[in-house]
Amino acid sequence: MITSKRLAAGACALLAALAAGIAVPAGAVAGEPTPQDAPKVDLVLDVSGSMRTRDIDGGSRMDAAKQAFNEVVDATPEEVQLGIRTLGANYPGNDRRTGCKDTAQLYPVGPLNREQAKTAVATLQPTGWTPIGPALLKAADDLDGGNGTRRIVLISDGEDTCGPLDPCEVAREIAAKGVGLTIDTLGLVPNAKLNRQLSCIAEATGGTYTSVRHKEELSGKVNQLVDRTTDKVVTPVAVDGTDRCDAAPTLKSGLYTDREVFGQHRFYRVDVKPGQELRASVSVSDDRPVNPDYGVSLRAFTIHGREIVRGEATGTGRTDMMSTGLRYPKAESDDENAPAETVCLQVANSFSPAAGVKTTPGLPLELTVDVVDGPSQASDVAAFGLGRGWWLLGALVLTGFLGGLVWGWLSRWRFAVWRTN
Repeated sequence: MITSKRLAAGACALLAALAAGIAVPAGAVAGEPTPQDAPKVDLVLDVSGSMRTRDIDGGSRMDAAKQAFNEVVDATPEEVQLGIRTLGANYPGNDRRTGCKDTAQLYPVGPLNREQAKTAVATLQPTGWTPIGPALLKAADDLDGGNGTRRIVLISDGEDTCGPLDPCEVAREIAAKGVGLTIDTLGLVPNAKLNRQLSCIAEATGGTYTSVRHKEELSGKVNQLVDRTTDKVVTPVAVDGTDRCDAAPTLKSGLYTDREVFGQHRFYRVDVKPGQELRASVSVSDDRPVNPDYGVSLRAFTIHGREIVRGEATGTGRTDMMSTGLRYPKAESDDENAPAETVCLQVANSFSPAAGVKTTPGLPLELTVDVVDGPSQASDVAAFGLGRGWWLLGALVLTGFLGGLVWGWLSRWRFAVWRTN
């Protein structure tokens, strides 16, 4: 999982993350990075009969895909484990049940032998059906295990022909497992129905969808996606929020992921000691069509139900994500043995599903929690006011006042000179 709307949503998420500070994964020791396994990529290629169509730079779609795969195999970083899976490559007949099982691992995910991988791709010929949903399920199994980055890159020229197994629902089920797997999709035909299906698959897992029409564009995009797996990322920790604070899980500083159904409230607990500051942000993704007019809120309560502070975000049009955040500084105490305060964080959303849209699994959310040492002086705190910004405001007011006096004096002097002349 880029449209301008996704960029806007991403900007909101970035601002919320900055407001919340940089999170340390739960259980990690400051200054010690968590070891990560080698990144894995499974390239999933549509080899259905329509791939023989000759409409990409004078050649067939299959030829363009083969060229892209060869270039990607040559450019894949050494640390990346790469595999290749096909769909529709082996069964040429008309039996739908058999054709919809036609997905196979052409080259297993693992250390890359470039010559073997390219030889395997060279044997492919456009053949059968388009079982995208089954191929995605198998690709997720191909990438199972480890804590490194995992990415599926799907290249197709047509929508799935094997319903009722909806590939978009398959992608949501994969995301709901909390395995940290991203699916990116590339479409070889500017078809509205294909665009909607591939976009939905990508959005469900936080991936991207791209429509490509030229060989170089296809090669460049796949290379970019493979390279992206080498970026170091923080893997969210799966957590189950509850519908009330007293039963909620207690979170430490870190990045967490959960699922929240439409209109639901989810509670989490955080312990904040005197002199510390709680910074939290949440992003809720609408990974399926929703009705306009919606919002997301993050509220902090005492264990007795008194609201402390809140963050809210609302919208009225199509978006991919809503984000908001809050900060709560806990005042210092003269008592060195003063206990920590338990703060209840409540995440709520007002999304509603469009007609015919499934409500399960719930909407994916990411919650960032950071508990840090607070500022030593109250004047340093700018969370609920201008803080030291009062000095700048005072200087600006004084400058404006003096400038007004000088301008008034000059105006009176010029007027007096004009009357004299």
